[in-house]
Amino acid sequence: MIRGRFNFISKIFYFLAFIFLFSCQKKEKNYFEAIASNDVKLSDPEPHEWRYNRNEKFQTFEGFQKSKKIHPEIGKNTIYLQPIGEFNILQKKQVELAGNYFKIYFQLETKILPALPNTIFPKDIRRIKDENEQILAGYVLDSILIKRKPKDALVLMGITEKDLFPRSDWNYIFGLASYKIGVGVTSMYRFSNGNVTKANFNRSLERLLKVGSHEIGHMFGISHCLNANCVMNGSNHLSETDYHFARACSLCQQKLNSSLHYDNKKRLNELKNFFEKHHLNSEVTRAEEDLKLIK
Repeated sequence: MIRGRFNFISKIFYFLAFIFLFSCQKKEKNYFEAIASNDVKLSDPEPHEWRYNRNEKFQTFEGFQKSKKIHPEIGKNTIYLQPIGEFNILQKKQVELAGNYFKIYFQLETKILPALPNTIFPKDIRRIKDENEQILAGYVLDSILIKRKPKDALVLMGITEKDLFPRSDWNYIFGLASYKIGVGVTSMYRFSNGNVTKANFNRSLERLLKVGSHEIGHMFGISHCLNANCVMNGSNHLSETDYHFARACSLCQQKLNSSLHYDNKKRLNELKNFFEKHHLNSEVTRAEEDLKLIK
């Protein structure tokens, strides 16, 4: 081939590649700009709420991009769930549904490992608080999960039916996650006061989905959200968790998508279908409102 002609064809190829890349970036940017109009502004925090006495820094998209974080790579792109404890039939069903949900929410393969028994918790990391046994959350991350993280695991989240505490001066926590090593744990205990029934199944399931996706979001480097009502908002208690949406705000979705590179519309449709199937009606409405803006 004549060299001049080769250079001309090469320039056309790179020009078309640039146009394609620019159009994809513009399309994604338009998605986040569009759904931003459905973000609900945060109100001033009340004395009992997470943000009231915490001076957390606003994580911008640029700040997120500059931070060190976990992202999928060849041979390491699966979310694993590690149940720990003695689960009844309804709790096992919730763990299964959580796995289905996280597969949609993060658009990554999600697998559930065989359950570990409660005997894995030594006596010195247990305590009794208000006549209830609790487990030290940090031990679960550092001494149980990190040692059992599969080689192809992007992140590993433990799910326990035991209550958790982070340190002696705290009453409890719903979950805990590490930004660096890609492990975390969520407790189901307080979502139903330790007793899942058919009557409270959906409410406690919704809480599990929110807290679980929140903790995995931390594993992917997303800080507590100060932008809008969002699944990544910090939470002190169940009423605060219930008030927060399962929906990630436009900014947190943009952060997540920049690392995981999924099809936003496909994800949104799949989330809507999941919410419809399991009668999580408020989240159905929110997904529908977002879909209206991108059609």
